[in-house]
Amino acid sequence: MKRPNILWICTDQQRLDTLGVYGNPYVKTPNIDRLAQSGVLFENCFGQSPVCTPSRASFLTGRYPRTTRTRQNGQSIPPDEVLVTKLLAEAGYRCGLSGKLHLSACNPKVSLATERRIDDGYETFYWSHHPDADWPTNQYTNWLAEQGLTFKRTPYRGSQFVQTSLPAEYHQTTWCVDRALDFIKEASQAGENWLFSLNVYDPHHPFSPPQDYLERYLPVLDELPLPNYAEGELANKPIFQQMDHRGAYNQPSLYPFDQMNEQDHRLIKAAYWAMVDLIDEQVGRLITLLEKTGQLENTLVIFMTDHGEMLGDHGIYLKGPYFYEPAIHLPLVISWPGVIRQGGRHDNLVELVDIAPTLLEAVGLPVYEGMQGVSLWPTLTGQEDGQASRDYVYSEYYNAMPWHKDPLPFATMVRSNRYKLVNFHGLNMGELYDLETDPLERNNLWNDPSYLGVQLEMFRLLADSQAKTVDPLPLRQGPW
Repeated sequence: MKRPNILWICTDQQRLDTLGVYGNPYVKTPNIDRLAQSGVLFENCFGQSPVCTPSRASFLTGRYPRTTRTRQNGQSIPPDEVLVTKLLAEAGYRCGLSGKLHLSACNPKVSLATERRIDDGYETFYWSHHPDADWPTNQYTNWLAEQGLTFKRTPYRGSQFVQTSLPAEYHQTTWCVDRALDFIKEASQAGENWLFSLNVYDPHHPFSPPQDYLERYLPVLDELPLPNYAEGELANKPIFQQMDHRGAYNQPSLYPFDQMNEQDHRLIKAAYWAMVDLIDEQVGRLITLLEKTGQLENTLVIFMTDHGEMLGDHGIYLKGPYFYEPAIHLPLVISWPGVIRQGGRHDNLVELVDIAPTLLEAVGLPVYEGMQGVSLWPTLTGQEDGQASRDYVYSEYYNAMPWHKDPLPFATMVRSNRYKLVNFHGLNMGELYDLETDPLERNNLWNDPSYLGVQLEMFRLLADSQAKTVDPLPLRQGPW
């Protein structure tokens, strides 16, 4: 079998319910929906962290955050970690990236130039962590300057929570795709196998789409569903949620839920979905190029995200030390026409950590010994008997952002098909949900004596998870 090219699309902070193919009747995502129809859609894919850097280090290495030692935003991935892109580059792939990588500290107070890189395999690197002009090396904002423009956000009709940004042709999402198009054309003309990581910043907050994309939603704004929140539901939930209910990231001025009205919530949702609509439109440009150049039949396309967004659910915006479905239950679509089965919907539990070994098997390379994920290739090719199915998925939050200091959150989660348990280590607090009777996750059963047996069983699975995520390296070299 001929080795495929690989187009790896990773958005930032995108919920599962933002795509038409996952049941959203409002968004306009025909291109991503088409990818799903030509490949396999995963209905139960979960991230290994609800935060950027730990998640990205995990799925790029096929290892869990505690194993990569990259457990927090603001940390730098150790230089001895092996990214799947490095393995592919060593096997002859020309690898490129546009947009965000975020495997190291990305804050102007720490990094004045660009984020630190290890040997990641990317020969071409169009870096733009986000669209703001924080770094002199932000290639997107430098490109804007060449057009005589500066990046700015403008409050939309006086809103405190929604802004509009530059028109679509000057948007960072479009710029990232333009760089991908250039790379693909050049690599294909050279006859090289290529991998391109398209890492756009949207639909990450601030919620600031181009104005015309936002205004598409105005005629139906009053119909948009309000956040999933019941007054008082946080009373018996971990203190970090109560903090972030007062203001995201434990900052009272940032999306303070109780100070927001229904119009605020709906407008934010419209802006968030509008950013997804622009992403889909740009994905369509990529598919068109692959078709015109005859590469679509030999390109494996992945569409995914790093983690989700609360979007007001449970009275919280953005992300943090919580493992609700909107934060970790993520979209994943993989397509390769003629090789991967078409129109498949896979409902078994899978993890983002499975993607790296899947890519290696797809191109005929051995799975790296340090990887802990399970290849999805048997599922993608219709050979489920060869796919090891999971009974549970595992996710982690090890003080992953600096917003909660007293106490510090160190939490792990295990989720089966029916139950979810979250333990905040050392704090005698946690969560337990029966997803069959309470799919909205409003009723915390942590202190419910009638669920003690379930809780003990989930703690057993949590212990098993932590044992199985111990680093398999270094390998055993002898029997004793």
